Amino acid sequence: MIGRIHSIETCGTVDGPGLRYVIFLQGCLLRCQFCHNPDTWDVKGGVEKSVAEIITDLKDYLPYIKSSGGITVSGGEPLLQIDFLLELFKECKKLGVHTAIDTSAGCFRESPTFLRKVEELLSVTDLVLLDIKHLDNDLHKQLTGMPNAHILKFAELLAEKNTPVWIRRVLIPERTNDPDELARLNDFIKNMGNVQKVEVLPYHKMGIYKWEHLNLEYPLVGVEPPTEEEVKRAKEILSIPAES
Repeated sequence: MIGRIHSIETCGTVDGPGLRYVIFLQGCLLRCQFCHNPDTWDVKGGVEKSVAEIITDLKDYLPYIKSSGGITVSGGEPLLQIDFLLELFKECKKLGVHTAIDTSAGCFRESPTFLRKVEELLSVTDLVLLDIKHLDNDLHKQLTGMPNAHILKFAELLAEKNTPVWIRRVLIPERTNDPDELARLNDFIKNMGNVQKVEVLPYHKMGIYKWEHLNLEYPLVGVEPPTEEEVKRAKEILSIPAES
């Protein structure tokens, strides 16, 4: 099984618990205004690697990641390459490696074939890091170019399957920091019942150079990262303990 790989980070510390072997897959359907990796959008980009090649490389890092870390597959959007992801995670479980998916679920659909693949994938997935960009459908479309109903359906499926989840929210001033919407997100998270952690990720501008390199017009020119006070307020609304 061959996957299209954007890049690999062998000592990741922010994409799941412990030290992680992080694979960034190529391809994404969302066009987030704040995306810091627009070079992952093209489904035909990146380089091809087989599951066997990935596993061979991963084995070199097992002494470092196996005790408290694992492998995280991010993107782009990893669910776009679900067949590759499924075979990869099956091989990882043979090695006793903790598996995590970092997803926005932009390609999730409720067709019987895709649902079967998702359910099989979840059976070999220890953790899902789910980005919820915005609960309001119209504002989600403005922000990402796509509606959010199917993304929230994926969240509901994860809750139904009792799959451990970390919810992530990129906090952007005047875009995703409305207190009322954050309160509704907090209620949504509590109703899921399977969320182990909520993370607020402050918006940053470190990916602007990639937009410029790709001759793309950056949509958030003039938008500054949130202040410490704004981040603190969002964490309080989302019931995140102060020490986190």
